[in-house]
This record gives sequence, structure tokens and C-alpha cells, in this order.
Amino acid sequence: MRGTRRDFLKTTGVAAGTLAAAHLLAPAVHAEGNDAIKVGIVGCGGRGSGAAENVLNSAKGVEIIALGDYFKGKAQGLAGRLAKFVQKQDEAANQFGNKADVKAENCYDGIDAFEKVINTPGVNYVILATSPGFRPQHLQAAVAAGKNIFTEKPVAVDGPGIRKVLDAYDDAKKKNLAIVAGTQRRHQAGYVETVKHLHDGEIGDIVGGRCYWNQGSIWFRKREQGMTDLDYQIHNWYHFLWTCGDHICEQHVHNLDVINWVTGKLPVKAVGMGGRVLPCKDPAVDGQIFNFFGIDYEYPGGVHVLSMCRQIDNTATSVSEAVVGTKGMCQVNAYNINGKRVAVKGKSTDPYVQEHTDLIASIRAGKPLNELKTVAESTLTAILGRTACYTGKEVSWEDVLNSKMDTFPGKFTHDMSLPVGPVPQQGKTEVS
Repeated sequence: MRGTRRDFLKTTGVAAGTLAAAHLLAPAVHAEGNDAIKVGIVGCGGRGSGAAENVLNSAKGVEIIALGDYFKGKAQGLAGRLAKFVQKQDEAANQFGNKADVKAENCYDGIDAFEKVINTPGVNYVILATSPGFRPQHLQAAVAAGKNIFTEKPVAVDGPGIRKVLDAYDDAKKKNLAIVAGTQRRHQAGYVETVKHLHDGEIGDIVGGRCYWNQGSIWFRKREQGMTDLDYQIHNWYHFLWTCGDHICEQHVHNLDVINWVTGKLPVKAVGMGGRVLPCKDPAVDGQIFNFFGIDYEYPGGVHVLSMCRQIDNTATSVSEAVVGTKGMCQVNAYNINGKRVAVKGKSTDPYVQEHTDLIASIRAGKPLNELKTVAESTLTAILGRTACYTGKEVSWEDVLNSKMDTFPGKFTHDMSLPVGPVPQQGKTEVS
């Protein structure tokens, strides 16, 4: 079995995220340098498209040279859009002169598109932006090939996936590779400065907190004529456990990551409740994820954090984090400590761009950032809360870290049958 929660803390240090935070305390500037960054992108949907534009705006000497997606034509379509994007940026004369002239032979499709992107000659910077269930496999492949990586969050959807990611982290450290994750708050000037104040003891010892991602309902994509099970579940990926990990992993992981970062600790255990308010006639059609979660996370020293996330229309919305200490409180997302806004030095930049700027700067400086363990911990925090809610039981960190519940289907064929399990039920669903 993999190590315990205590082992995580020993190897990461109590202040999770210290490496990234220390790197960011300098004013947010664009990375300079002539070392060519040759980018390959795996996943050409909304996030992959956004990350492509972000990296082109992040530093000089960037060129996108390879694109890949499961669905035929998506890579080629993104190549065309990026060519127009670069042209518009050049016309505005306000960017770096970066390139996105992707050759047709470097646009790949199919379940193995990720391997073709990673192994395209010249690629030294891989962006992983597919649905989360594929992330452990893609991370392992990119690390094995010796590539620097920008990976979207979450980085897994279950315990076996997390263990694969941790193995990839160990290998990446040995190879001196740089890996930054899409937990962009760690690259957002206001968050970085606020967390610095908290780590410096401005509100004393943290004794409790809360974090929310409450919003309206999420998109749903219908099955199109001729789609196989695999086609449909990747097309409608947000609604299936093996592809998404549920919205607590896909979205609320951001807020949980902030709590872990602020406290410098990882939860010991969790209890929770949740469910689905929308009818589910057939999980193979409707998916089996929940609409709402409410969790009590217990951190070391008896510190409790209330976590809520929901996707239900006509309800109150909030995407936020707050902590209470022995000397006051902080609304972290508002950069507010004891009623006063934290002063942020320098010019604030788009954190979605800044995360690439920081990654590229670390590569060129020969001091590679590696956030993979930190994002794995935050992902496992989300899995811990999800498992507590699915089962209705008190669940420990070790329960989910060492779980044998592997949701990944394994070896794929296009026309394979992919049965979908039922919507989880508290009192019936087991931890593994």
C-alpha cells in the first residue's frame, strides 16, 4: 500500500504549496528568454483551446506544434482557430510574436492521440486538457517521455489513479521535469499575497474554515446518432464518474486546494451527505454524479472545515474560501483579513496566463516548479469528501489513498461496451 497521510506531510513539508508561493512573491512578469518552448496539446475542447491561447500570451519563444483529441477533426479545427488567433494578436502588436502554425500531419485523433502528441519531434512542453479520468495515464506517458507539463486539474478520479500520479511525480523529480497544475489561484497575485500574510501568522493559528462552490446546473450533451458507448461518455464526460470524478473533483477541488494551501495540512477524515435532485431514469444516459455535497473535513488538531458544492438552478451562488484563526479571520477569495483588503504589489495578470509564465520561467531558470504532488493531494481531498458523501460513512485519508476501486475501463476499443453503475446511495455504496 502507498504511504499514509503523515508520509505525505513529511515529504511535502507542512506548508503545502510553499515552492510555488515563494516563486510568485516577485512581481508578476512575463518570462523572458530565447529557449524555445515547443508545445503539444492533448485535448482540444474548451479548456485545451483556452490553455493554447494562455500559453501563447505567457512568454516569448513559444510555438504550438502538435494537437490531439479523441474526436476526429477537433485538432484540425483548433489548429485553424489558433492560426487566426495569432494573426489577430500580431495585428494588435501587443504580444510576443509566438507561433501556432500546426501542420496537418501533427494533428491527431483517436484514443492514442496523446501518445502521438507527446512523441511529436520537437515537443518539449505538453498541455494535458482532456477529461480528468485520462490524466494519470497521460501524466505517466508525458513524464516517461521526459516532457515538461502543464496539467489541468483534477489529476485523477480515484485512489488507484492518485497512486499512479504520485509515481509520476517521483519520476518527474528524478528527471528534473517542471510540472504546473491548473490550480490557478496559486498563481494569482491576490491569493499569493493573502496566503503569505496567513503563513506569517496574521490571524494566528487557524482553528476552522469553510469553502464553497455553489452554482447553477452544468451543461449536458445528448448522445448523437452513431455514437458508441465510449464516444458518448467522452462527449458527455462531466456526468460519468470514471471520466469526471463528479463536480466536487472537477470544480470544488479549487477551493479545497486553497484550504490545504492556507492550513499547510491535509485532512485526516471526513463525513458528509449529498445526492441528486434531478431524476435519473438510466445512468447510462443521464450519468450517475451528484448535484450537491456537504462535507465536514477534519484536519489535524481537531480543526474542522465545512465544504459545500452544488449545481442546482435557482439557488444561492458562492465560490469562496474563508478561515478563522486565534487572532481573527480571513475571507481568502476577497483578499480580506480582519476587515481590511490585503495590498497586492505590482501589476496583477490573468492567473490562467501567469501559471504558464511561471512554468516557463522555471524551466528557463533551471529551477523547475513541480506542483504535481500538491495537486494530487488536493484531488485526493476531493475524492475523500466524495466518498464520504457517496457512502454516508466516516472515511479516512488512508481509506481513499489505498482504495482498490479503480474506475478506469482499461484497454479501449472504439465499439467496446461500457456499462454505467447506479447513482451512489448512502448506506448502500461501499468505500471501495
